[in-house]
Amino acid sequence: MFILRHGETVWNVLGRMQGGLDSPLTERGRAQAVRQGEILRAAGAASLPVYCSPQGRALETAKLALPEVRPITDARLAEVAMGDWQGLGYDDILRAAPDAGANPGSFLWKFSAPRGERLEEMQARVASFLAAVPAASIVVTHGVTSQLLRGAILGLSIEETDLLDDRQGVVYRAREGRVDMLER
Repeated sequence: MFILRHGETVWNVLGRMQGGLDSPLTERGRAQAVRQGEILRAAGAASLPVYCSPQGRALETAKLALPEVRPITDARLAEVAMGDWQGLGYDDILRAAPDAGANPGSFLWKFSAPRGERLEEMQARVASFLAAVPAASIVVTHGVTSQLLRGAILGLSIEETDLLDDRQGVVYRAREGRVDMLER
């Protein structure tokens, strides 16, 4: 399985939480998506089925990476729904919930958003997705979703999963019980 995080967005640059909302890819984000397509072609994966989050930033990434392929959208690949925190900047969230800043490098604080998705809910939808799709596929998704997918594939604890890289512009290849990062 090849796993891609969407390219950089305007809100990524601004430090705003997208969750279920969307913002457009930046010029850099579009270039990252094209580069991901080059990585997939170099790995011989461009003909695999493509599963994609239905959110605009992921769909745009998929179309730029592999314009010749029509992605299969799957809501289980959406980013964590951040409830009342969607659209807010990290600093605004810290003012409202100072405990969220205890470990800003962690994704776990995102699951404490008022009216947001809980970790167990997201883990269940990620597990459901993994059980339903072929291992030989391409997945275009989001930062936290990508980490949870790779953590589940590797059988990691949530603490170990939280430490996984979530870079944009690269491709993660999961096979034979390991995950490698491919970049150009």
